[in-house]
Amino acid sequence: MSCKVVLAQGISTSYREELKNTIKARNIRPKLVGFLANEDPAAAKYAEWTAKTCAETGVEFELRTCARNDLEDKIIEANQDAGVHGIMVYYPVFGDRQDQYLQQVVDVSKDVEGLHHKYIYNMYHNIRFLDAAKTKKCIIPCTPLGLVKVMEYVGVYNGILPHGNRLHGRVVTIINRSEIVGRPLAALLANDGAKVYSVDINGIQEFHRGVGLQLKKHEVTETTLKVEDVLPLSDVVITGVPSPTYKVPSNLIREGAVCINFSTFKNFDGDEIKKKAAIYVPAVGKVTVAMLERNLVRLYDYQLQDRESQPSSTA
Repeated sequence: MSCKVVLAQGISTSYREELKNTIKARNIRPKLVGFLANEDPAAAKYAEWTAKTCAETGVEFELRTCARNDLEDKIIEANQDAGVHGIMVYYPVFGDRQDQYLQQVVDVSKDVEGLHHKYIYNMYHNIRFLDAAKTKKCIIPCTPLGLVKVMEYVGVYNGILPHGNRLHGRVVTIINRSEIVGRPLAALLANDGAKVYSVDINGIQEFHRGVGLQLKKHEVTETTLKVEDVLPLSDVVITGVPSPTYKVPSNLIREGAVCINFSTFKNFDGDEIKKKAAIYVPAVGKVTVAMLERNLVRLYDYQLQDRESQPSSTA
């Protein structure tokens, strides 16, 4: 079989080394606080994994556990603590709109997960900087950003084209349209020039920037297409179905496609997909954590810039 299996460890190594070297050379100690207010073993495992990675790169990580009804107050305390540079919450907490509210409680200047409305709005509207001078890049949600970096690593992005258009001509299917990963990822890839088929249980939407990328930001259209229609057209298939029984039909995958799984479950049949795909990425978790740390260092620098730009008080 000619399929190349690419592991997240190899993709994340260069980012982690860059972070480690930057933190050491600048003699800084960015602090990340994670809040665990649920009993989800997967969240606890992710927290353990985050702590280990942060220790290796020189980031100070503190896990704070609390009852979910105390979480809002605890987030506000961290917002007001100048020694805390980044905040993340292990969701779901309540599993409903209250979680969306908590995402807005996290101070925008400390939101390493990029879930604040300002970041989400900018992402969907293809606004890439926070300031007019374009010195502060927007914070992008970690898993969608990690998936972009995976696609860059395996060569899906065309480096000859200008930034913002490097997926022109690519067709991507994403089987997941969650508000945390699937829909933001579809928007990011469409804003970079791809035609994206976004699949969920209710149907398929197409995200695109029009013929010749005429549109400044992506638009979304409803379709009557089915999975069996879009998979054979797709250069890239990305899946994140949270089910141990779901499998992407390997027979529908286009010969030579790039297949990427971000679910905690194996959404591709490992043996079968290797017969069709040119590149298979079975997991992306370590890249996600690297992007989390990258966002943290970026926010640390933004906070430093803001403090330095403030006029000093005189007695």
